Amino acid sequence: MTHCILIGAPVDSGQQRPGCLMGPAAYRVAGIARTLESLGHGVEDRGDLAPGPLGRETTGNAAVRHLPETLAWTRALAHAGEGAMAEGMPIFMGGDHSLSLGSVAGVAAHARARGRPLFVLWLDAHSDIHSVETTKSGNLHGTPLAYLTGRPGFGAFPPFPAPVPEENICLFGIRSVDPAEHAALEASEIVVNDMRVLDEFGFAVPMRAFLEKVRAANGMLHVSLDVDFLDPSVAPAVGTTVPGGATFREAHLVCELIHESGLMTSLDLVELNPFLDERGKTARMMVDLVGSLMGRKVFDRPTRSG
Repeated sequence: MTHCILIGAPVDSGQQRPGCLMGPAAYRVAGIARTLESLGHGVEDRGDLAPGPLGRETTGNAAVRHLPETLAWTRALAHAGEGAMAEGMPIFMGGDHSLSLGSVAGVAAHARARGRPLFVLWLDAHSDIHSVETTKSGNLHGTPLAYLTGRPGFGAFPPFPAPVPEENICLFGIRSVDPAEHAALEASEIVVNDMRVLDEFGFAVPMRAFLEKVRAANGMLHVSLDVDFLDPSVAPAVGTTVPGGATFREAHLVCELIHESGLMTSLDLVELNPFLDERGKTARMMVDLVGSLMGRKVFDRPTRSG
């Protein structure tokens, strides 16, 4: 049994389309605590975080939006995440993907204190490897991967506590990468399993290879699950829809493989925008995936009649 610690992170400052701040409430309404409890796990809901006082931080990149707000969230999430890691498995319910600037910082600080390597599995349509200084859109939900690897361009941010080695990161399911990000990935040691790789080899083979790497290193595994990892036909409630994502079956397979590995130690759920949902379809889908991450098999899912 795992002690699951739910941490609401109604972060809406990392992108331009409002609505992600409603994500934590949608997960609760969709039954995330009930799902975890039905699988035998303990659940502690710590409510929603609030950022601390805003600073007056600036950057030379005029495109960047909401930098002080994002920094305040980063500090709050890092503190909450490090504390939760000492007591159980934190599940960060977002909120846009800029929350990972803080969630992974807290997890990394804990991993360093434990003397274990941290690995990160990025289930996403995007690579999110811009820095504050290089982003052209100004949307800071596109920057976490650069921050957690210790890349330059984050002068206003706290130094990342323990940069994650690039070879310890796996991008899985990406299919929307701009030229600057493509060049950065080409020059990196990050494991890139884009949709071309997954079309060729299937989802199971690359996933098992990465999980075995984590196991061999006695690593801790942080999973960051973005709604747009999924195809918009099964998960429409995201402001960054990209066709060609994981199907219902493929997504559940990935989650079941992660559970069977026994390696996941923390989880982000990001970019759910309930305002764009179809009667809670996406929120329920994401909660179903959390069920698979925590032990439910596809054939164990309750059927809905009528």
